[in-house]
Amino acid sequence: VQLQASGGGLVQAGGSLRLSCAASRRAYTIYAVGWFRQAPGMEREFVAAVTWSGGSTYYADSVKGRFAISRDSPKNTVYLQMNSLKPEDTAVYYCAVTSRDWISAMHEYDYWGQGTQVTVSS
Repeated sequence: VQLQASGGGLVQAGGSLRLSCAASRRAYTIYAVGWFRQAPGMEREFVAAVTWSGGSTYYADSVKGRFAISRDSPKNTVYLQMNSLKPEDTAVYYCAVTSRDWISAMHEYDYWGQGTQVTVSS
């Protein structure tokens, strides 16, 4: 599976961005697609995930009510709509896929995209 993340950029606090993650699937059963982020000097952390078949969504507490994850199955693409952005959202955002249901655990994800930088200025 190859994942291509895009949509990052520089935005002022309070602004919005939409990230995209396009997946090419090759004999791999995707249970969920997740977004993680890593700020400088920090560990990578879970942000949000969506199950591929049912579309159930899951969020980290820090982004609930501000971020929305969705999927477009025919396009094999997952989106992360980020609203009301804060400077602490600044990080490299990665998308990843898992075939298992422990969706907030980074080590459960098998394939990762290259990351896209999100910078929120105050």
